[in-house]
Amino acid sequence: MRIWLQKHTVEGRSALLDQLYAEHVTAVAGPETTVEIHTLPPQTYNAPLPEHLVGYAEIGQLFADHFAATAVAAERDGCDAWISAAGQDPGVEAARLRTGIPVIGYGQATWQLARDSGAALGVLGFIPELAEPITANIRAAGARLASYQVIPDGPALVERALAEDVAPLVEAYTAAAIRAGSCGARWLVPAEGIPNEILVHLQIRELAGLPLIDPGGLAIATAEHECRLRAQGIIPRAETGYRRRAPGSLVAHVEKALGMSGVDW
Repeated sequence: MRIWLQKHTVEGRSALLDQLYAEHVTAVAGPETTVEIHTLPPQTYNAPLPEHLVGYAEIGQLFADHFAATAVAAERDGCDAWISAAGQDPGVEAARLRTGIPVIGYGQATWQLARDSGAALGVLGFIPELAEPITANIRAAGARLASYQVIPDGPALVERALAEDVAPLVEAYTAAAIRAGSCGARWLVPAEGIPNEILVHLQIRELAGLPLIDPGGLAIATAEHECRLRAQGIIPRAETGYRRRAPGSLVAHVEKALGMSGVDW
């Protein structure tokens, strides 16, 4: 089984972060699963982190379009599933329309599980602007949000943690967990993928006595599960009506007409 995991970061910008992602997917994925990590083009940003970009809806849509295109590339390359590994799930809905493979979102996998379990969520985020789209996604999934906590000086704390000074980040997330718990949260969720990788690496599975969900690991496990269900014919893709697949030649014609073909992802 091959899974394409699309990240919001640039490879090589943080050697530690690249290492943490690689270790995490290896630990979570089954023995017959290969998780292929893909990143943004190097010229996308020059800063250590992309937080100065993702807080704008306009740029977020550009990322969503790019992510969806990588899902198409993943299917054409023979991958069995595709994951959007950013907290706001860029490109997920478009990817589901444009591909026939399982499409999993970092956030959606957690929100849907929380909805089914009935657990009230305490979301801990370090990018203030992402609270708006992530909260909307939680509401759309039908999950219960008890509290959304934004970590003060979050980007600086994440950069310090990636320089292996992790204590301030853990302290800040613990304080946020206490506030979320006081609002009725029963599950804690890192809103973004980068701090999640740090917390997983530190083997922190709870904060302030509340369980800390690993959305990145859950997304991989969900992708594997959906692939097995597809293989067994339990949840086949709809092939009739508006969401049926268009003929490949017709798709290629429209892509060419719109200048979307021949792109190296």
